[in-house]
Amino acid sequence: MAGRIPESDLSGFSDDPSPPIPMTQDTRTLIRVVAGILLNQDGDYLLSSRPEGKPYAGYWEFAGGKVEAGETDFQALQREFEEELGIRILAATPWLTKIHSYEHARVCLKFLWVNPDQWTGEPQSREGQAWSWQKAGDFNVAPMLPANGPLLRALSVPRRLQGRLKTGLYGQNSTGEYRVAPYSLAEPHHANILISETELRKLGKLPQAQSVWVSVHTREQWQRVQDADVVVWQVNHESSARQVLEILEQGVSVPLVVAAPETLVSSYRDRWLSAGAHAVLSDNDTEVV
Repeated sequence: MAGRIPESDLSGFSDDPSPPIPMTQDTRTLIRVVAGILLNQDGDYLLSSRPEGKPYAGYWEFAGGKVEAGETDFQALQREFEEELGIRILAATPWLTKIHSYEHARVCLKFLWVNPDQWTGEPQSREGQAWSWQKAGDFNVAPMLPANGPLLRALSVPRRLQGRLKTGLYGQNSTGEYRVAPYSLAEPHHANILISETELRKLGKLPQAQSVWVSVHTREQWQRVQDADVVVWQVNHESSARQVLEILEQGVSVPLVVAAPETLVSSYRDRWLSAGAHAVLSDNDTEVV
């Protein structure tokens, strides 16, 4: 794989034992890295193992690598998948952007989403690595690179959601039904909890749950909830719709679900998704929860 990051050589997934440098104090140039979330027709995701001779050989990861000088993120993704796996990437959309500061490098890792109709070819082990199709929420290869944990949880979140923020959301992933219960209605058996940023500040800590979703409606709230598993942005007017689009275009580090009235969904859905929204939910109850 060309252009690996020096020292860790982990495409931004480093499990460096040294503590991360506070990003506010790190002025080093960002090393740009891309990784692909590649899906097949069954909705499974492609993982590959790190080949012998590389740090963390045998660990599983999402394929990708360093963006070379003069390349766009998409061009780098195309090159890396062709070199590593013999796969031709035709199109991709942004998903998550992660910034990691380590002693050896400051890394900006962008994950691009590649749907089944956006690639061609059959996976090949061009670097002696193994590869495997895996179901979101039911990964069975090991060992995984430690920093992949939040990503694997994020992949289990359905990209099509229904329901209302006040009463609960639901969808389907590859393991079956997926439900999100409002904090005020949640019971101990509920794995996924939705709480508003206002409620969260009163509570003082994230509630106990397998995943915690936080609803916001302002940029300031968005900035305060970056430790949530999923953020739901409630959009109820044009200026808010444009603000969400701007945030997405800058890159988001947690899955962002946009909830809006049908009129705004009709106008902005494709733009939000193309910019990196995880899902778009039609919810005509525009009262902020």
